[in-house]
Amino acid sequence: MKKLLLLLLKIAGGLIVLGLAVFAVLYAIYNEPLPEGKEGPLADALATKMLKAINNETYKNTTYLEWSFAGGAHHYKWDKENGKVEVAWDAYKVHLNLNDTTKSLVSKDGKLVSKKDSEDLISTAWDYFNNESFWLVAPFKVFDQGTSRSIVRLEDGSDGLLVSYTTGGTTPGDAYLWKLLPNGFPQSYQMWVKIIPIGGIEATWDDWKIMENGLALPASHKLGPMTFYMRSVRAFN
Repeated sequence: MKKLLLLLLKIAGGLIVLGLAVFAVLYAIYNEPLPEGKEGPLADALATKMLKAINNETYKNTTYLEWSFAGGAHHYKWDKENGKVEVAWDAYKVHLNLNDTTKSLVSKDGKLVSKKDSEDLISTAWDYFNNESFWLVAPFKVFDQGTSRSIVRLEDGSDGLLVSYTTGGTTPGDAYLWKLLPNGFPQSYQMWVKIIPIGGIEATWDDWKIMENGLALPASHKLGPMTFYMRSVRAFN
């Protein structure tokens, strides 16, 4: 039994060392430092150009957004006008009040969960919503409170839009470098975010669909070898 335990410990140690070695190689190959950009009117103008390309006026006038994420495991019904969103996963449903989370309600299998037992679930729903709504509407958030914008010259000579989030959300301090078509339409962004230790990982914004109220929203993203999908996306008034 002792020999078996020692063998398992050696195997586990070897796997840890291998994992660290793989991460070190990936970090050396793919990690990029956060670029320095130039803030000012030109950066704000580029952000405005992107908003015009994606029809921001329609987004501002959109009342409801619905979608599923995480392979369809997380479901959202967002009343954008009133700052409320229904977040559902597994047996849970959280009626999340975005303006005052203490007013949120939680149910499990259709039964109301006590206030004390709801706290962690409300926090989880808040984190899910912040992350998984960003993958749907991030281009519309470039002038959110707590953001700064700067222009970064890309390798192909075009201008990229670097948007930094100093406050708000779940992980303030994250930054995204948008790569745009000549008309300002977003193609992809590189990320410098707390949850990903390698800086500059790029994700595409693909398969834009026209919603029933005329708003265009993305249906998929490619992140390295992975593609993940926004399912059952709706936008309506």
